[in-house]
Amino acid sequence: MPVLSGSTVIAFLYTTDVERCIRWYGDVLALEARSRDEYGAELVVSGAPGAMVRVTALPSFTPSEHPVVGWDVPDMAAVGRALGDKGVRFTIYDGMGQDEHGICTSPDGKSRLAWFSDPDGNVLMLTETVR
Repeated sequence: MPVLSGSTVIAFLYTTDVERCIRWYGDVLALEARSRDEYGAELVVSGAPGAMVRVTALPSFTPSEHPVVGWDVPDMAAVGRALGDKGVRFTIYDGMGQDEHGICTSPDGKSRLAWFSDPDGNVLMLTETVR
């Protein structure tokens, strides 16, 4: 049996303001706070058992310029519109060949990609597999 078989995957996000982060991830991405402690909170994606995001307070946090969490979505355009309706603006990177909505096709043509940031500047990513 593989060592991690059946284990829950946990992504880690850092924030300067845990309460603001919990509200944003709940209001915008519909993640639910499962637990809260003095250091942060655990957020879960409704309908996605086995995946969790741990938000941790880090007062001197500086975000990475690379994605820290991503979601594989079935319909990039629909998800993009829904997030746009909640105030999310997708990041346009020079040279990526993104359309006006911030979506580009991967070099191998097998997926569509888009990036946006949370209030702390954590880069988040959406992927849609092209079928």
